[in-house]
Amino acid sequence: MLTPLFWFSAAFVFYAYVGYPLALLGFSRVLRRVVRKGDITPRVSLIITAHNEERVIEAKIQNTLALVYPKTHLEMIVASDCSSDRTDDIVRSHAAAGVRLVRAPQRLGKENAQRHAIEAATGEICVFSDAGTSLAPDGIAKIVRNFNDPTVGCVSSVDRFMTADGKMTGEGAYVQYEMRLREWESRVGSLVGLSGSFFAARRGICHPWAVDLPSDFHTVLNAIRHGLRGVSDPESIGYYRDVADAGREFNRKVRTVSRGLSVLIRHPGFLNPFQYGLFAWQIFSHKLCRWLVPFFLIAALISNGLLLSCGTAFRLFFLIQCLFYAAAGAARVIPFRLARIPYYFVVANLAILVAWYRYLFLGGGPTTWAPSRR
Repeated sequence: MLTPLFWFSAAFVFYAYVGYPLALLGFSRVLRRVVRKGDITPRVSLIITAHNEERVIEAKIQNTLALVYPKTHLEMIVASDCSSDRTDDIVRSHAAAGVRLVRAPQRLGKENAQRHAIEAATGEICVFSDAGTSLAPDGIAKIVRNFNDPTVGCVSSVDRFMTADGKMTGEGAYVQYEMRLREWESRVGSLVGLSGSFFAARRGICHPWAVDLPSDFHTVLNAIRHGLRGVSDPESIGYYRDVADAGREFNRKVRTVSRGLSVLIRHPGFLNPFQYGLFAWQIFSHKLCRWLVPFFLIAALISNGLLLSCGTAFRLFFLIQCLFYAAAGAARVIPFRLARIPYYFVVANLAILVAWYRYLFLGGGPTTWAPSRR
């Protein structure tokens, strides 16, 4: 039993992080679906979600006002999730420039604040952005070009994760990996998750808007229900900086996964390949398999340890695992930058384990949020 368990666990982890991307790459060369972009200028409602963002909201508003898009077709809304600092006052001071404040009556989470903003919005396209994310001057113009294609329901930006001095970190490499996956998923048919910091959707698929489910995942499912798809646009970029509070960022990862589990478990039909075809395979591979990886990592390590007397190969595999986890543990103190990649891999999977615990025993955890300090 131990030998099959080890090989199956190792194969599962390999498939989740390597096999699935390779399969996507192969499919994308055969089933390449292009996005028919066009220079269109629909009315856009830019919704910026904020909770106690007095440190960055002024810069975000200035970044928004500098966007190159017809002013008569751009509505700017800041959705405040019951901010208790100066965020709302700063937003109100820009009312003459066309910036609207929509304050949620209760602090019930990011998606609840977004829902109130959607109800107040008048645009054909809703663009969502976080207060800590900067857009290029043509950011709105580029992302809405995708909606010239009638098959597109929602569009994800590409994340650019930078440190204060502009260098890439281990998480930056991981973000790049995720962006490539989204690119290949878009070519095959539809991506399965949007960048929550900057994405756009047709107003019609913003209903129903679940206030207890992550919008960057649930919006794609809404698009699929409407017979549309989600795509990633490499020309639409959201820039955001390194995280100042690693503990808070870990909690954000836990919250993201636990709420993602809520989406998938409440909508298991999307795993049905007879109804959703390749998209069901993508959901299974990108989401469910990824969320099961930590269990198979544990199984691989334990079974491998019990098989040390069964040959040189098992001793070699065990040594590789030990070195990998040792590199992750030492990443904070050694200067070798590549060691941070194992560190973020381990932290991400620890967050998944905590998320499972919260979902199974604590009902998924709270829906309220505290933006990561960058």
